[in-house]
Amino acid sequence: MHPLIQIVDQYLIMCYRLTGHAGVDFAIGTLVLAVICLLIGEVTVSLAFRLTRMHRGKKTAEAEKYQNLSVEALKAGNKEAYEATNKLAKDAFGHTFFQQVALSSAFLWPPFFALAWMQHRFLEVEFPLPLLPVSLGFIGVFIIIYVPIYILLRQAKKRLSFFRFHQRDSVALQPESVK
Repeated sequence: MHPLIQIVDQYLIMCYRLTGHAGVDFAIGTLVLAVICLLIGEVTVSLAFRLTRMHRGKKTAEAEKYQNLSVEALKAGNKEAYEATNKLAKDAFGHTFFQQVALSSAFLWPPFFALAWMQHRFLEVEFPLPLLPVSLGFIGVFIIIYVPIYILLRQAKKRLSFFRFHQRDSVALQPESVK
């Protein structure tokens, strides 16, 4: 086991030994692990948004500027200028779009580390599904717990002050045509 996983293991495994009932402990431990992953992911995304705010603002303003110039060229009947500025606007919008996608991916790294830890602990654990001839491993159980917690956190995020900045920041940087 990697040394970092060994350090984290001694704390995480405590969540899997609370009641003495294996199935209940696995569900509780996985729930706690999913919540930790979601919170770390949210903090990471929020920090990434804050650190790149100036750059994203410049790129968004550039996209708006070229969009406005292309509209003005179209109104003036200058097809050549319209095509040139529209191409620049598309490039700038594409850049901001993929930057948003990259920032959103910062949300995904914690579950992979959690699943790596779970693999060391629960690789052989299987949960048979009632009325079906198949069973779920630790990954399936993690996903089944993670998704509803993610949905609940999205709802709760609207009420948490730490995440209000991130939401306000995202809306403020959108071009006027999207708002």
